[in-house]
Amino acid sequence: MNAAGEIRKHGVVIAIDGPAGSGKSTLAAGLAVRFDLPYVNTGLMYRALALRSIERGIGPDDVEGLVRLSEGLRFQLGDGHPAVLLIDGEEPDDQLVSPEVEEIVSRVSRHPSVREIMRRAQRGLGAEGCVMEGRDITTVVFPDADVKFFLSAPPSVRADRRQQERGGGEAVAERDALDRRTNPLEPAPGAHVLDTSALTRDEMFERAVAIAERALGEGR
Repeated sequence: MNAAGEIRKHGVVIAIDGPAGSGKSTLAAGLAVRFDLPYVNTGLMYRALALRSIERGIGPDDVEGLVRLSEGLRFQLGDGHPAVLLIDGEEPDDQLVSPEVEEIVSRVSRHPSVREIMRRAQRGLGAEGCVMEGRDITTVVFPDADVKFFLSAPPSVRADRRQQERGGGEAVAERDALDRRTNPLEPAPGAHVLDTSALTRDEMFERAVAIAERALGEGR
């Protein structure tokens, strides 16, 4: 078992996977409020690393440098309801979604040694219970999650969403190609697949809540 799995899970975990622009953050934030669980956006953790690498002049191919930066980042949960991710004691800011970070985040996060450090941090953050979303949460970080979701949507739909949210929609296809080399864009065993292009936000949320309530009510 990998290093992340060595940390025992004690609380309820709802894990959400899916490609860029599929609606993971929207759904995860809503479920965190609904079930009163901490919300962990793991993409922000990799974005924090990308931003730090830009600030320190460490290239996305410098594995040793990125490992050092990963080990120096401090992640924790805040005191809010729901609790959210803090990076070095601060809530994430708009710098993490800047075009400069967007351009290199997939390249920075593709290295196995970097991902191992991040996955262990993610497992530690969520072991007491959380809603966690990202790219390999249901397969590697929390394969023992109580509820697993995989969100999907055609690239064109995801690109439009990303463009409306913060620009950079044209980069979705490139992100998919880079991410696919790191982790397959496929549902984990037992994951509930939601095609977000066929559902409104409210419909997606209601369907996910119904699935989660049924699963948690059955004690899984």
